[in-house]
Amino acid sequence: MIPRFSQFPAALASRTQHARLGPMRVPSLLSHPDWERPAPVVLWMHGRTVSKELDPGRYLRWLRAGIAACAVDLPGHGERLDPALQTPRRTLDVIAQMRAEIDGVLAALGGPEYRGIFDLSRIAIGGMSAGGMVALRRLCDPHTFACAAVECTTGWLEGLYFPSGDLPAGTGRFLEHDPEKVASLDPMRHLASWRPIPLLALHIRADEVVPFVTMDRFLDALRGRHREAGSPESMIELATWESTGSPQEHAGFGRFSNDAKNLQTAFLAEHLRARPVDLDATG
Repeated sequence: MIPRFSQFPAALASRTQHARLGPMRVPSLLSHPDWERPAPVVLWMHGRTVSKELDPGRYLRWLRAGIAACAVDLPGHGERLDPALQTPRRTLDVIAQMRAEIDGVLAALGGPEYRGIFDLSRIAIGGMSAGGMVALRRLCDPHTFACAAVECTTGWLEGLYFPSGDLPAGTGRFLEHDPEKVASLDPMRHLASWRPIPLLALHIRADEVVPFVTMDRFLDALRGRHREAGSPESMIELATWESTGSPQEHAGFGRFSNDAKNLQTAFLAEHLRARPVDLDATG
């Protein structure tokens, strides 16, 4: 067993491999229901200060639903540790670099080594907090993702970093960021190129790190983009909790963790056309 996966549930650890993908050799956790037949896959990005090994219960739920995972370490995190990149001041650098690395990761998943078992015609993108920001920005560029799922994040970086009026202050308010850099990475600024796909957003209304209002207003603008494109606003789903008891009401959904993960798994299974797998039967 790979040491980094030694604390995983046995059903997950036995179906998980380590890889370094793409030209930048991005450290990746790959899990697959059986490593034989094509399965839909989720490209997942964690939040700041943690690693791809966080939350194995998420990946195990996906496996039972018939969904593979490709979870990557953000720049400066996990196996490519750089403490400087984990500071809030460097979040924009992390977003920019990870966004540029995604296509190389996807190309590697489709390479001959994996024999088509990661079905890239049924792929989702998602992430938590900083990882979700990467996902939302990447969705403003041409892509082939079938759906997306994000949590405790925002697609309005200018609202996060330069709050004014009735906007509450998240942790980013006290940082000095280059406005042009923020604008270049802000999904809200690039919605004209957004191709409507099903999107699930999970958030805690009391979030102290990424205020809910910044995501709420982004989703309102995104609904407008759907209307312009002739796509149903119902493709955008939002689930929230007032408070959960999680640290800073930002990570993990506290006492509602099981509900949040089950909602996400059901959403992904529906839109990726996944079939449940009996992991005991597949060994």
